[in-house]
Amino acid sequence: MVAQRTLQSLTRAVGVGIHSGRRVELVLRPAPVNTGLVFRRTDLAQPVDIPVTPLSVCDTRMATTISPGGDPGAPKVQTIEHLLSACAGLGLDNLVIDISADEVPILDGSAASFVFLLQSAGIALQDAPKRFLKVKKPVEVRRGEGKGLMWAKLEPHHGYTLTFEIEFDNPAVAATGQRTTFDMGSGLYKKEIARARTFGMTADIELMRSRGLTLGGNMDNAIVVDDYKILNAEGLRYDDEFVKHKILDAIGDMQVAGHPLLAAYTSFKGGHALNNLLLRELLKDEANYEIVSFDDARDAPAGFAELAPAW
Repeated sequence: MVAQRTLQSLTRAVGVGIHSGRRVELVLRPAPVNTGLVFRRTDLAQPVDIPVTPLSVCDTRMATTISPGGDPGAPKVQTIEHLLSACAGLGLDNLVIDISADEVPILDGSAASFVFLLQSAGIALQDAPKRFLKVKKPVEVRRGEGKGLMWAKLEPHHGYTLTFEIEFDNPAVAATGQRTTFDMGSGLYKKEIARARTFGMTADIELMRSRGLTLGGNMDNAIVVDDYKILNAEGLRYDDEFVKHKILDAIGDMQVAGHPLLAAYTSFKGGHALNNLLLRELLKDEANYEIVSFDDARDAPAGFAELAPAW
């Protein structure tokens, strides 16, 4: 059986939110089978649980933000995609995440620190089959036209692959790899994807700070690019780190589905908004998908039954 997974013990992290700049503490706790991923706002007088589902997404500007039922006026948790990407990379199904503010800490700007925290707590197999969301029919969403066109699609596939292509009008970004494909069954998430950092252009960062955003961002937790070059002294972690971070984000955004996908995901210039739109388009018609499990691990796609090797 390909089993559900949770943590063996709780683990903690402390950092700052990239937008708010405020200190925030996470406590990541094991959870029973079929719990899914749930954020709990412990800083409120009455703690509020926010299950991670496509309909709980209430904002996709700059990050993925969730609230109970997707109510924009309700308590929220923003910038969840890097932590969710790490959970997907390790195959975690059930987790309760206590959070002391409204934004997940950015840590080093990638998913690597979350992967380390989760693996340090240990991964536990649970006595219940993992439930996959199997895409049965192609689903595609598009926005814009001409140079502004962007799109994302899901197609049937016995496994889970992600392909992303970027197109930025910036010489430093254009000089790096613009397209990449990653297979989630390869066992290489930690090595090939998890260390890719978020990035921003100096002009955009200055504008966002004038609006009270990216107050916690710096060169320790983001790649910063001016009109011609990368400003971080250490350079890039991967030759194609920009597009790999878009894959990292997409993995986290797709994890909002509540189950690991069996699908081929492809996106051109997409982002958080398009990813959530794609999930909603998929789930609005039950003919598009089914929930499946594998009683015999040999029937699962290659690599899906194995635990990720420890650091």
